[in-house]
Amino acid sequence: MSSTLSSSTDQDALLQAAIDRSLRYPVMFFLTSGAAWLAVALCLGVIASAKVHNPEFLGNWACLTYGRVYPAHINALVYGWGMQAAFAVILWLMARHSGRQCPDAVMILTAGHVWNLGVALGFAGILSGNGTGMPWMEFPPYVWPVLLGSYCVIVMGAFNQFRVHPQGRVAIPQWYIFAAMLWFPWIYTTSNLLLHCLPGHPVMAAGINAWYKSALVFLFFTPVGLGAAYDLAGQVTGRPVSGDALVKLGFWSLAVIAPWAGMQKLAGAPVPYFLPYVGAAAAALLFIPICAAVLNTARMMRPWRKTLVANPTLQFITAGIASLMVIAVTSVVLYLPESTLPLTQFSLSGYGFDILALYGFFSLVMFGAIYVIVPRMAGRAWISNKLVKVHFLFSVYGMITICWAALIGGFQQGMGQENWKLPWIGVASATNPYAVTITFAWCLMLFSNVFFFLHLILMWRLPARPGARHALDEPAPAMPGHIAEDIY
Repeated sequence: MSSTLSSSTDQDALLQAAIDRSLRYPVMFFLTSGAAWLAVALCLGVIASAKVHNPEFLGNWACLTYGRVYPAHINALVYGWGMQAAFAVILWLMARHSGRQCPDAVMILTAGHVWNLGVALGFAGILSGNGTGMPWMEFPPYVWPVLLGSYCVIVMGAFNQFRVHPQGRVAIPQWYIFAAMLWFPWIYTTSNLLLHCLPGHPVMAAGINAWYKSALVFLFFTPVGLGAAYDLAGQVTGRPVSGDALVKLGFWSLAVIAPWAGMQKLAGAPVPYFLPYVGAAAAALLFIPICAAVLNTARMMRPWRKTLVANPTLQFITAGIASLMVIAVTSVVLYLPESTLPLTQFSLSGYGFDILALYGFFSLVMFGAIYVIVPRMAGRAWISNKLVKVHFLFSVYGMITICWAALIGGFQQGMGQENWKLPWIGVASATNPYAVTITFAWCLMLFSNVFFFLHLILMWRLPARPGARHALDEPAPAMPGHIAEDIY
């Protein structure tokens, strides 16, 4: 009996190693190029935030005016880093769950280069003054077909990896990953066609743009992050997420509620009166799937408090899930049409919410995934424990500081805007301390992520060390007397 189990374990290990080898080049390409774009985005974040409290900073450079630097910063963060980190995690997780080597590595790698070319063209277009002016869609119109085409090729490789478990059920993390792969081309194609190919009234264009931003966060980045968190936390703790009613509630409520959010940003605009209220209601109801996801993850990791102290993957996932809970609360508080929305609609609070979603939840979970995936791809342990810990501490501290300063400063800015007796210069001056704090936090995050990028490059370039183990990579021991429920 024991010899049979040992043979099966050895076969599984050999298969997993073969899968990792087949994905080595595309996955590591997406992670390293994504980390490079992240460093660029953080550098531009420092410049953009500095211009809020010091408009003369780098004022002699036309390409570095606030109107160009800020959208370049956000788009580099979304499409340069976020999408490529998602590609790497999607490919790896789908291949691991399918138990099949990737036959399309060359095709995926080629499409990855095309994606980076499209992002570079869009980035240069924004800095040269050819941006569209639509948040998160500032790339010039000729870029989106390039990104859509390369996306379809990349996810085609992941679709080829999609296989149903022999027992006939799909793993829970695959629910989220597969849904995100289908939702992104829907929202991206719909938004770009309506805005660039079939343009209508400018007010409705603003509504479509607001819907796109919300859908991209809650229908792509959130399910990818949750799928990765469920899978990796289950691997590390040996306690997979169970397919009970709470998991189903979280998934299906996200799928039903999230497409309705976004239009709350148009409160006060000349649009049908009910649209902002529908968007605000949907944003508030997102509390349901997010709370379900937080409870599921906490239930998986609750017995492993000692492991949490030493394992970077669990640390990043825990910080990301905590940020997701803050997102659930702020999505209720920020978007109440008759009370808080007038105060936050045109203030720093919206920026704080965006960073909380992009960096506080999604990026932290992706960092946790990277600390699991890269040693298996590179064939060696992480080089420095200290760099990993510095990356975690500075990332979490910087994210908390930025979101706190932006959310609180945004409320103060909004109250000043609503008080017509106050001069505008006084309102702007009152938010300067918050803007300085954000600049300082971006500097800390840039510092840590530059070293993270160098650490990643060294892992990729240095020779493999087969059999090497890293203290931070040790999985949690199996729970005595506990038989984990099958996640398939």
